[in-house]
Amino acid sequence: MKKLLIVLAFASVSLSSMAQGFDVVDKYRVATNSFWSNWFIQVGAQYDVWYSSEEHGRHLDRSPFKKFRSSVPVPAIAIGKWFTPGLGLRTKLMGWQGRTVYDDQKHENKYWILNEHILFNLSNMLCGYNPNRVWNVIPFVGGGVGRSMSADLYSMDLSAGLLQEFRLSRKVALNLEVAWNRCETDIDGGNVHSDGNRGWDTHDNNLYLELGLTFNLGKATWEKMPDVDAIKALSESQIAALRAQLDDANAENNRLKNLLANQKPAETPKTVKEFVAVPVTVYFYLDKTTSGPSYKSDLIDVKNLVDVAKDKGAGVLVTGYADSATGKPDHNQWLSEKRAEQVANEIVKMGMSRDKIQTAAKGGVAILSPINLDRRATVEIKN
Repeated sequence: MKKLLIVLAFASVSLSSMAQGFDVVDKYRVATNSFWSNWFIQVGAQYDVWYSSEEHGRHLDRSPFKKFRSSVPVPAIAIGKWFTPGLGLRTKLMGWQGRTVYDDQKHENKYWILNEHILFNLSNMLCGYNPNRVWNVIPFVGGGVGRSMSADLYSMDLSAGLLQEFRLSRKVALNLEVAWNRCETDIDGGNVHSDGNRGWDTHDNNLYLELGLTFNLGKATWEKMPDVDAIKALSESQIAALRAQLDDANAENNRLKNLLANQKPAETPKTVKEFVAVPVTVYFYLDKTTSGPSYKSDLIDVKNLVDVAKDKGAGVLVTGYADSATGKPDHNQWLSEKRAEQVANEIVKMGMSRDKIQTAAKGGVAILSPINLDRRATVEIKN
């Protein structure tokens, strides 16, 4: 009666925990972690029961709680890894000393079983990943090999069971596991007749109830995957803003170029000064010195300004910038210098002598909004 009450108490605890274990959370995709993340080690002790094929026809009581079936606690150890919040693998070694029945006698059988299990965390798969969930329900299936040292026999086996984890902390969880190992051939050595031949059914079954601990190694959580759609929308809006600024700059450049073409020579110096107030901008990607969202079209605008400068015998000033929100000051200074040099090299290709080109570098700044528009170089005419 006491053992029955223990089983009923365990069932009531499991049912009362179910509401918490399958709590509803906002589902979201998670990013794949590195190979060295989400590893775990499990250690435990088992209540171990063997049902051997030799029991056929002996009318033995099948209850796992009978004293003649129980043995010493069986140790178990496993190492595994979660590849996603819902799917994992583990390698488990268990065994020490079991008790089997044949020849109407109870026999001690020293053994071990090594299995590879596929783990399915149903709590995460059905209800979404929740790093703070207390109770996880994890069925598993697998197979492996076992050996009886007492009978000097090997056997392949199939395995299935249910693992329940109760979170104690971020690194430790309490395990309760019940499982069945189905050995494909005789492993306890009992199914041998007096003539040395084996019986007609050599399958042996091992059932166990295990209590243990899981220790999470290294990083044991999963990061939320970035919202790609939101990032894409933000990038598109930023590109649209850049295009609008470029269109405005192009319109202003064309207006001033027309003024230069139509004004009298005496008024030329005044026109050049007016043009200097509108520098041309070349934009760059984050931490890049040779490309940007509109790099080719920016260089067309630079070419127009360089043509005007050459017509008037003037030089140009190229100023490089980086945004102060990313990178260290030393790196941003270097980055702004390289951006200025890159644009200066492009201007040389446009036919302007290098001694007519001045360069300057401002490092990381926060002049424009959004700040990523500060990843640029400007070109202006200098007399």
